[in-house]
Amino acid sequence: MGINGAGKTTTIRMLASIISPTSGSLTMNGVDAVKNHLWVKQRINMITGGERNLYWRLTAQENLRYFGSLYGQSGPMLEERITHLLDTVGLTEVRDIPVERYSKGMKQRLQIARGLINNPEYLFMDEPTLGLDIMIAQEIRELILKQAREEEKGILLTTHYISEAEELCDYIYVIDHGEMIAKGTKQELRELFVQDLSLEEILVRIIRKSREGEEHEEGAVNNESRDC
Repeated sequence: MGINGAGKTTTIRMLASIISPTSGSLTMNGVDAVKNHLWVKQRINMITGGERNLYWRLTAQENLRYFGSLYGQSGPMLEERITHLLDTVGLTEVRDIPVERYSKGMKQRLQIARGLINNPEYLFMDEPTLGLDIMIAQEIRELILKQAREEEKGILLTTHYISEAEELCDYIYVIDHGEMIAKGTKQELRELFVQDLSLEEILVRIIRKSREGEEHEEGAVNNESRDC
């Protein structure tokens, strides 16, 4: 979690091997994810909010068939996987309709099916309910929970919605200016403060406290420069 520009999307794009870090390191299951990015890509997938990453003139089936082929899948096994995923996200009855005729919520459900086409160990979700109405957003959150609990997928998601983090997340990382400034379970974050605060109030205080510390350090550096 973090405010706009904190580095959430950049972080998740690095983890997905879409861009490379300029410093530091990335590992997955103890493997260097930068040097072994092809190995990583076989074990992960990424889902974004909005309506990107789909071919609108193709049907749902055709989209999944294409994305499956990128992972070397074909034949009866791929068709079986497509049938299963369309049933999972509730799009079986509209499988032969071009995506351009889908509602926003239907497109996002297809995004989830696309992200699961290679049966990844880890699923990275960048604001998966962005711009959806409350009913569709809840359906998407239920799909996410099912993948985590029943399919045992490791899921990392970014979100602006406090209620979404409270409902979905076992562990929360707070970042600002590309740096992690706090982490923990919801209860551990609450224990950082004496008062009984909401998660939203806690996150605001964490970010403010971090920025006050940065301003103090910057002021100290400026004073040292003047002394010289």
